Amino acid sequence: MIKHGIDQDALIQKFSQATAQQGEALRKAVGDTTLKALQGRELTLANIKQVLNTVAKAAATGAAGSPLAAVDVEALLGKAFAGMDAALEQAVQANRKALQQMVDQGASLRETQLKKALGDIEKMEDTLFAAVRKAAAGPGAALQGPWAQVLGAAQGKATNTGTLASSTVEQLMDSAQQSLRDGRALGLKASQAMLDSYSTLVSGVLIGMSDALQQGGNAPPPARAKKG
Repeated sequence: MIKHGIDQDALIQKFSQATAQQGEALRKAVGDTTLKALQGRELTLANIKQVLNTVAKAAATGAAGSPLAAVDVEALLGKAFAGMDAALEQAVQANRKALQQMVDQGASLRETQLKKALGDIEKMEDTLFAAVRKAAAGPGAALQGPWAQVLGAAQGKATNTGTLASSTVEQLMDSAQQSLRDGRALGLKASQAMLDSYSTLVSGVLIGMSDALQQGGNAPPPARAKKG
């Protein structure tokens, strides 16, 4: 089944058939799948939530059918969490680059759209945790224990997503203050045009970041961003 651009059946199979030694391969598969799905749509918080929920559900469903011991299943779910965290960290970075670009050109963080964008960045870590909690409640009680351990470990220390989100907000606020001191300000019409295209801009930044990382590798080009 393909939902939100994600081949759920493929992920389910990977987790249900994985050995205890394949955790790193699963982390990469989850990260790549999540990132590709994020690239295929406008990078709104609602779309991010859909992607994370779908990926986490597929991982949980596959893990529920694994014959491995609970401790090994927990380790695999931990890798799944790390994969989603890594992809979401890139989404935060894309927002950071896009917002910085707008601030450098004189856009104000007091604008409604940019205030919302900052707020959404701060919510991304919670969105990741929420997706895992929802997935844990899905396949049955068998995974609630392993997922609880994964969540407990993750919430006991800052995720990559949370750490970058905090530093992003702080940096952007400092940059906005500097722009005010320097007297940079966009005209109302130009500012509104940039704000209206913000989600599309972030999506383009995310795709560009991944293209740069691939450095001409053999990976297929990501899907073009679309609404919804």
